[in-house]
Amino acid sequence: QAQLVESGGGSVQTGASLRLSCVGSAPVFSDWNVGWYRQAPGQEREFVAAVSWSGDGTRYTDSVQGRFTVFRNNDKKTAYLQMNNLQPEDTAVYYCAADLNWGRIIAKPVYNNLEAWGQGTLVTVSS
Repeated sequence: QAQLVESGGGSVQTGASLRLSCVGSAPVFSDWNVGWYRQAPGQEREFVAAVSWSGDGTRYTDSVQGRFTVFRNNDKKTAYLQMNNLQPEDTAVYYCAADLNWGRIIAKPVYNNLEAWGQGTLVTVSS
């Protein structure tokens, strides 16, 4: 079973960039699809982006399309979420999760019973 640790969150101004990392400990990290999700205060957790096990497939929610890029390096057992042109509405705790099933990773609403979840990293964007 994969274990995941996120990092890279922080407090930034509108228009800034951040790169989140999600390091996996599974023996074969490359088997796992990885999704990024976020939860703002008082709101439900929502899907943000996902990358398939091979890195060839990606998916984004509409609000981040063109600003965020998801990718991975399986040799480093790490998935990334590059976030550009951050806006105050991007403020949330960001989580990565992994699952062998692509459909579960990109499901809306979020499929909470994914195989592994990270602990979350806080992103705060101020205007």
